Amino acid sequence: MLNKLYDKIKQFIKQNYIYLIILIIFGIVFHFPLPYYIDAPGGLIDVSERLDVEDGYPINGSLNLAYISEFKANIPTIIYSFFNKDWEIVKKEDVVADNETIEENNYRNHLLLEEANQNAIMVAFDKANLDYEISDRKVNIIYVYEEADTDLKIGDQIIEVNGIAINSKEEALSEISKNDSIKFKVINNGLEYERYANKVSIDGTKLVGVMVCETKEVIPSKEININFKKSESGPSGGFMMSLSIYDYLTEEDLTKGLKIVGTGTIDELGNVGVIGGIKHKIKAAVKEKADIFFVPTGNYEEAKEVVLEDNLDIELVEVKHIDDAINYLTK
Repeated sequence: MLNKLYDKIKQFIKQNYIYLIILIIFGIVFHFPLPYYIDAPGGLIDVSERLDVEDGYPINGSLNLAYISEFKANIPTIIYSFFNKDWEIVKKEDVVADNETIEENNYRNHLLLEEANQNAIMVAFDKANLDYEISDRKVNIIYVYEEADTDLKIGDQIIEVNGIAINSKEEALSEISKNDSIKFKVINNGLEYERYANKVSIDGTKLVGVMVCETKEVIPSKEININFKKSESGPSGGFMMSLSIYDYLTEEDLTKGLKIVGTGTIDELGNVGVIGGIKHKIKAAVKEKADIFFVPTGNYEEAKEVVLEDNLDIELVEVKHIDDAINYLTK
């Protein structure tokens, strides 16, 4: 029985060995691991459609955030990227740090999205002169640099710095700035720990070498539901989220029927911060026939070069604060 099966397999291989070799080659070519990713223009997300705002005013146009497409590189995509200037080869360590797992990377990006959304609500309600309450502020460690001299862990919630109780990110950063050697009290998975950190020189600046973000519960006077997908994360949509919420809260429709795109982080004061992948996001907006693209001041020069070099048909507007966008659209 086994001999007959062996003979059939041997005969099949002999008759089809060329196809089998080709199949193996294709498998190697498409699945051979490379330490690179590909970044390319993605698309748009209509932020106004991800929002449910109680008694919100109608929006006739759309307020969108642009995103990039990012995927693991293989041999064919690496070759193709040399012929397509819109595809960019990115080193793996620029996407996922060597000292960080994919799970930790996802944890960081989801917390940054949560922080951005809560800041967006606060800023929009401030601009619309509406009330909200804040509770349950938490300062979380979301990244630890390889150069850092510390035993702080990703997922630590800071509750004390050098014996001082911490209730916000600003308080934590203020206390950290006062000393070169710092003692922390943190909570991780329900357990309390004592941690330490000694500042080190990173890019010429003395730093603890960790990244923190603040999550909080913002309770607005009008109910807001934000509905992002599980696969969507990161802080770069905060500015457009805040602008969309503000547009729902105020009677005048800022969009005036236009397709408006933008990108940028947002802090509690309404400042718009820099993001990555600006050239791919602009090209995504152009591909989707957007009318206006709001770009953070820190990305503006690069964005302007992309528009001029590729002769892109889009109105580029620099924003440093959400007020810049509101004033531009109002006028």
